[in-house]
Amino acid sequence: MSSEPESAARARFGRVIVVWVAAAVIGVLVGVLTPAGQRAAWLTIGLAACLVVAFAVQLSSGSAHRFISRVAASMLGSFVILAVISAGFGLAALIAA
Repeated sequence: MSSEPESAARARFGRVIVVWVAAAVIGVLVGVLTPAGQRAAWLTIGLAACLVVAFAVQLSSGSAHRFISRVAASMLGSFVILAVISAGFGLAALIAA
């Protein structure tokens, strides 16, 4: 049995989801606002912004318990989300051409 209450675990997982939502918003904004030739560079900058958001959100929880795991989960999810969005824009560019 876990030493932390279930509601605290859910709250910490909710903070990971906040970073994932930020990644989705950043990915869509990059795809819509930047020219096709510059999307890869801006998506990399967006991933770096997700790292800053992940640290800020996880540090704001005030808990050191599983901090690295929460930041890693936040970043892995952000990477996957931005990769899927990037692939979507790439496929859209291929279909349009």
